[in-house]
Amino acid sequence: MAVLCCAVLVLVCVLHSASDTVVSDMDYGGVPLWINRILGEPSVMSLQGRMDQAWFQTSNPQACPQQCECPIQWPTALYCDNRGLAELPDSLPDTVQYLFLQGNNISSLSSSVLSNVTGMHWLILDRNQLQSDKLDPAALQKQTQLSHFFANHNHLSSVPRALPAGLKQLRLAHNQISSISSGAFQNLHNLTLLLLQGNKLQTITDGDLKGLVSLNLLDLSGNLFSTIPVHLPPSIQQLYLSNNSLSGLDEDSFVKLLNLKYLRLSHCGLQSRSIHPQVFNFSSLVELDLSYNKLTTIPTVPTTLQYLYMEANEIQEFNVTSFCREVGPMSYSTMKILRLDGNKMSYHQLPPNWVFCLRVLESIYI
Repeated sequence: MAVLCCAVLVLVCVLHSASDTVVSDMDYGGVPLWINRILGEPSVMSLQGRMDQAWFQTSNPQACPQQCECPIQWPTALYCDNRGLAELPDSLPDTVQYLFLQGNNISSLSSSVLSNVTGMHWLILDRNQLQSDKLDPAALQKQTQLSHFFANHNHLSSVPRALPAGLKQLRLAHNQISSISSGAFQNLHNLTLLLLQGNKLQTITDGDLKGLVSLNLLDLSGNLFSTIPVHLPPSIQQLYLSNNSLSGLDEDSFVKLLNLKYLRLSHCGLQSRSIHPQVFNFSSLVELDLSYNKLTTIPTVPTTLQYLYMEANEIQEFNVTSFCREVGPMSYSTMKILRLDGNKMSYHQLPPNWVFCLRVLESIYI
């Protein structure tokens, strides 16, 4: 029970709700936020309408901007979300570490407004009007304690320059980013999560992601890639490339990603004839999503793969050799979940020996 109280997972993925407002307020780039109570991190939930603002103003000893709420239980947090603000509030408390500004109309970010704030940890500017030419590089560069910067659903055309070296999460999903500023990531050795989905990137050149030696998750879904970017950090364990129009996959498409465990390639228009037979046959892979493509055969996957999603393709046959090079007492696949529903085959078409290959399978959908 103590563990549950100390570390709470705040799920901010898309909620099954009839209200678009709820979904918008809860979406921080599609990846959940971990709230660590041990570190005293505040909830990301809005306080607007939940507490009487007058009570905050009279009961809280610290100065609080009129447009915001400063909860006593989280003295380092400042909630200015969904207030219709056109700019950052003046006279921000110098004690603020968590600044929530999502859902406003802020188009610029100047260093002068943040000049007295030196201990910022989280800055959330999702769903504003931020523009790259109105983003003062010094505004973020001076925030040496900043670890989380969220600017999803804005109007940025490029990745901001002069980002603080201590950054751990950078969420820039659903902007208009078509380029990565030279040297934008060269000092971000601590960055583990980078969200760039829903932008206009066509290529990643050598040096664009230089410096990201600790990057674990990279989301490039919903961009304009026609081929797999080759200049990706080898530290990546989770790579999301769904909703790109990929022309094909070469044998060496992922050869440099020795730590890759989770790979998403759904809705990419992939066809079996344009995929090298061995492109996915590397031992680090744990989960592979190839759903909603135009595949007619199941590609060769490593025997160590545990989750394979191939629903809504055009597969007509099941080959045991796709999963097992040979079948025997000590040679079998560790597959747990296999989805083949929405294809052109039925359960009765499975060969008799499939159960000996997929002997630890928990669920199969056909």
